Amino acid sequence: MDIRDRKHDHIELTVDGRSAYAVPTGFERIRLVHNALPELSYDGVSTAASLLGRRFRLPVLISSMTGGTARAAGLNEILARFCADNDLPMGLGSQRAMLEKSELEASFAIARQVAPDLFLAANIGGQELTKGWTTDHTRRLIGSVRADAVIVHLNPLQELVQPEGDRDFRGIADGIARLVDDAGVPVVVKETGAGISGAVGLRLADLGVRAVDVAGAGGTSWGKVEAFRRPDGDHRFDDWGIPTVDCIQQNAPLTRRGVELIASGGIRTAEDIAKALALGATFTGIAQPVMAAAVQGGREALDTWLATLERHLRMVLVLTGAAEPAALDRTHLRIF
Repeated sequence: MDIRDRKHDHIELTVDGRSAYAVPTGFERIRLVHNALPELSYDGVSTAASLLGRRFRLPVLISSMTGGTARAAGLNEILARFCADNDLPMGLGSQRAMLEKSELEASFAIARQVAPDLFLAANIGGQELTKGWTTDHTRRLIGSVRADAVIVHLNPLQELVQPEGDRDFRGIADGIARLVDDAGVPVVVKETGAGISGAVGLRLADLGVRAVDVAGAGGTSWGKVEAFRRPDGDHRFDDWGIPTVDCIQQNAPLTRRGVELIASGGIRTAEDIAKALALGATFTGIAQPVMAAAVQGGREALDTWLATLERHLRMVLVLTGAAEPAALDRTHLRIF
């Protein structure tokens, strides 16, 4: 199958929600502690937060989603303009497609073209770093979009279920270490929905990565996405993975080593954001709701989504007595 057809399938299968995990994120096990005497004003709290040395309007990375098709180019243009206008960081989808077919580069480069000042992260799969990857590949990956960071995504579950996926995951750690040395910009490593354990997080920290995005189970299941694409419809591994809350808790100690921690995987509400930050995350990432809004309602739907999220986050901060997202900690939580 042509990689463009696969990318089109991915958009369709994630937007409509049918590929969501049945396994919950774990946020349902946590309550935010209500503060009846917050001594704060709604307009006085700040929703701003920092990631990789830059301050943003909200602690929300618009996570890696798409690229490699004409439709994806249009979506990346909409998302880039939206993120730039609202001071949010954005991650591109896997740029493997443009490295294989140079004519697809435009579907990624459009994001930088329409948003010169956007904080934009390039993206490549860990397996690609084992296939004769060179410094020239790194330069093209970063230079094509003038990336502020590089995201390496790990997705062994997705690859094993995917009919045309990779089956060999040896050498990825060494590839990440080489990329850290060559990139010249921060390297972030993320999963694609099955989660990063504490043990793997420690290994990544030792490799020199600047941030780990746990991308835990509870959001979109890429095992399920690929199962829908299989001729045999084998859904045995639809719910494989580590719930997002468990990933955050296991990896929270990384921040003491200077590694920033991004919580993603089923983050849907302001309460989810606050809980993730209180558990020890530095920032959060959201993908599926943003993609669904962009596909179904374009810029107007994205603006409505963000306005609601920001309003709710301000309310949560006041109701917990936290003047800013960075003030949230475990004292603001009741864990069942």
